[in-house]
Amino acid sequence: MNKADVKVVYDGLHQLVSVPDDALDSVAAEILAEDVIYDVAHPINQLVGRAAVLDGFYRPLRAALHAARRRDEIFIQAPNRRDFGGDWISAVTHYVGNFKAPLCGVRPHDSLVFLRSGEFYQVADGKITLARLIPDFIDLMRQARRLPLIEELGTEILFPSPATHDGVMPQEGDSEASLDVVEGMLGDLHVFDPTSFESKSQTGDNGYWHDDMMWYGPCGIGSNYRWDGFVKDHRESFLRAFPDRKGGNHYCRIGEGNYAAVSGWPSMTMTHQGDYLGQKATGRAMTLRVMDFHRVANGKIMENWVLLDYGQLFEQMGYDIFAAHQAMD
Repeated sequence: MNKADVKVVYDGLHQLVSVPDDALDSVAAEILAEDVIYDVAHPINQLVGRAAVLDGFYRPLRAALHAARRRDEIFIQAPNRRDFGGDWISAVTHYVGNFKAPLCGVRPHDSLVFLRSGEFYQVADGKITLARLIPDFIDLMRQARRLPLIEELGTEILFPSPATHDGVMPQEGDSEASLDVVEGMLGDLHVFDPTSFESKSQTGDNGYWHDDMMWYGPCGIGSNYRWDGFVKDHRESFLRAFPDRKGGNHYCRIGEGNYAAVSGWPSMTMTHQGDYLGQKATGRAMTLRVMDFHRVANGKIMENWVLLDYGQLFEQMGYDIFAAHQAMD
């Protein structure tokens, strides 16, 4: 994909949330294929065709967030290393605005929100043909001060920009090497010690993760610092709940500069064998939609932004978190 096409998509994605209403259709026609498919986190799920994408995602978003703007933290592009193929753009972004109208049943509070989102776009002939998005609607509930979670784990923070502030169309770094590091980490992450929750080659001098790694997770998990914080605030509770989880079923893996991004729709298959985030074990087979974005430096993963479709995961557990949110005073 040439730089001019990337810039057109970048500008168009910003314009889709900010142009006047009467310009929306023309902007969409410039960057969205007529038969585009948007797979979006629950409860939106799949939208087919440009008109459905506008009516099912962009118009509700614009109505909910007054004077909405898009604020990218990571924006990279590369050919897909997976068999699914294609040229892809991936992004970590925030949709910013004053939350004045409901969005996906989340009740507004008329104050500033930063709706974070992980996004993958397949682009052909300068237009988006397939998109997969995980906006963190549960974190939007938290920001609106009505979060119906019984349990929370790590620290809830605004997703930060990369520490190096170079995540948007990066100019430096070895793209293939960055993705190699991430793929190596993923390959060794599957097998773990059920007592220590350690996996081969993750930490130490020859490990994939830097000692000062930062891990930024979705609402409910939150963010954590260093490997021990990651285990304490995420990995241990997740593996106790889903000890048979199998991951890595990715349709897309790309790297640009010091960044790499991977996603599966779904990525994980697992069985709900232990209590998790206040939900009792159900014994049900489940799947999980996943997006991971990494910054690599000197062969080590420094930062990891993670979006998970927990709305859909809770639904599989039998808990409608959106209905629970709406029922709160």
